[in-house]
Amino acid sequence: MIEQGKNILFEGAQGTFLDVDHGTYPFVTSSNTLAGGACAGTGIGPTRINEVLGIVKAYTTRVGSGPFPTELLDSDGELLQSEGNEFGATTGRDRRCGWFDALLVRQAVRLNGISSMAVMKLDVLDKFDTLKIAVSYRLSNGEHTENLPRSLENVTPVLEEMPGWKCNSAGITEYDQLPREMLAYLERISELVGAKVSIISTGPKREETIVLNPDQFWL
Repeated sequence: MIEQGKNILFEGAQGTFLDVDHGTYPFVTSSNTLAGGACAGTGIGPTRINEVLGIVKAYTTRVGSGPFPTELLDSDGELLQSEGNEFGATTGRDRRCGWFDALLVRQAVRLNGISSMAVMKLDVLDKFDTLKIAVSYRLSNGEHTENLPRSLENVTPVLEEMPGWKCNSAGITEYDQLPREMLAYLERISELVGAKVSIISTGPKREETIVLNPDQFWL
């Protein structure tokens, strides 16, 4: 199919930090979940992959145990969980919810070679007056870092605040109709993680998706 010029899409399962080699060990799965696993698992050479689309939520979640620096154990976390219907698809367990962690996502961009991002569940943030983004960590020794440390235990996120859009964005399908605060939020997380945004999702339906560059995805 490659030799015939066909388009092929590989879809990964599970998140970057469940990867057995590069995840938050020992809270990982038993396989490689990074984009490179598509090559190893299918026998496709890495030079044959020309796009890596990273799927990321507009906030951060985790299922089960393990370190979670931006986790919210308050009403904001409960609002994210209820508005986002954050329950494990397989286990039914509650997903732990927190603010967008730019350090984690930037490391995921590096590990996967992500060329652009699809940012999901932006409408979940509609009710927040203020949004927060982790832009660095304060380590236990008092030092600050903007790169992911070897261990996420005993780190405190340094949060940057941005105004929320406080309006109903669910189902918007035109880029020009998005609230300017949402566009500013997208621009900021893109800048922080080092990857452009190519797809914006404002709801669970297939049509509630804005593709910024359709030619990139052969649509």
